[in-house]
Amino acid sequence: MKIPKINKLPSGNYNVTLRLDGEVISITRSSEKQCRAEARLVKSEYLAGKRQRISADAKQMTLREVQERYVEKYKTALSPSTVRSYTIYYQQRFKDYQNKKLPDITWQEMINKELEDVSQKTVKNSWSLICAALKDVKYPVPEVKLAAVPVNEIAFLQPEEIIPFCEAVKGRTYEIPCLLMLHGLRLSEVRGLDWKNVDLINNTITIKESLVRGEKGNVSKNTNKNKSSSRTVPLMIPQLITVLNAVNNKTGKVVNIGATTILDDVKRACHRAGVTEVTPHGLRHSFASLCYYLKDIPDRQIQTWGGWRTPDTLHKVYIRLTASGQSEAKDSFTRFFQNADEKANASSNYQ
Repeated sequence: MKIPKINKLPSGNYNVTLRLDGEVISITRSSEKQCRAEARLVKSEYLAGKRQRISADAKQMTLREVQERYVEKYKTALSPSTVRSYTIYYQQRFKDYQNKKLPDITWQEMINKELEDVSQKTVKNSWSLICAALKDVKYPVPEVKLAAVPVNEIAFLQPEEIIPFCEAVKGRTYEIPCLLMLHGLRLSEVRGLDWKNVDLINNTITIKESLVRGEKGNVSKNTNKNKSSSRTVPLMIPQLITVLNAVNNKTGKVVNIGATTILDDVKRACHRAGVTEVTPHGLRHSFASLCYYLKDIPDRQIQTWGGWRTPDTLHKVYIRLTASGQSEAKDSFTRFFQNADEKANASSNYQ
């Protein structure tokens, strides 16, 4: 079986490129022997019909066409904010390749070039859409190397910073949304909250809707991120109960402030209070961490109030160790060894 020339790469690995009925398959292995064996296997599977052959339609489609088709096909199943993000991806990312036909694209080259201009996370998100779109038209998803996405921890308020923050928002137009987010609400849930779902007799709010950004502006959703997102949350901050009762017109949306404005307002309040600068989502993290810090609130209760689907999500993402909690843990660890030394010394003196 004839195999194209195998090339040695600067890294020391070996690479061969197969072109099978318009499909470009790049194979890289640590030795020339392994590279040749893999190439023969791939070619034999293709000739035997075990590997999927690309449809003629897919071969003629451009990168943009395949993404547009995917978004249009699943538009009603995707959230408005996801549709908006996907549209931005194929309009703004990989611009030099969007009008190329799929078989003519050198995929790794495309990835590398985009990484020169935007973050690893942006490239990864854009590539995820492309992969889904390729699978949908039964076009083989090429193997590419993506740069690792750095984990950026979301800043949150330490317990001792929360009261100064609440004081800083008192009497401000953004007081209500900030205090709602300190009850664990997502920004979209805050903006979707209707007065008909606020019970000031029993001091509870029921989360049933969210307001998200779509292609043509804000879109109200009757369902939330997941089943557990629909929930009833008790109003626990006295300041919020007072300000909600003081509102005269209790019809329509509770909060009528844009998402970007709230983001700026939260940062402004942090600066005024002299506390850690956080985002609206950082206030949600602050809620979870405060609940955990108080120690007497069961994890299951925190999960229910915050609308997290699983305990794993709550612990891995939202519950963060506070500075004081870390200090207490360190002191406890040290005391273990100090106590052991004291016991050893007491035993030695006794002997």
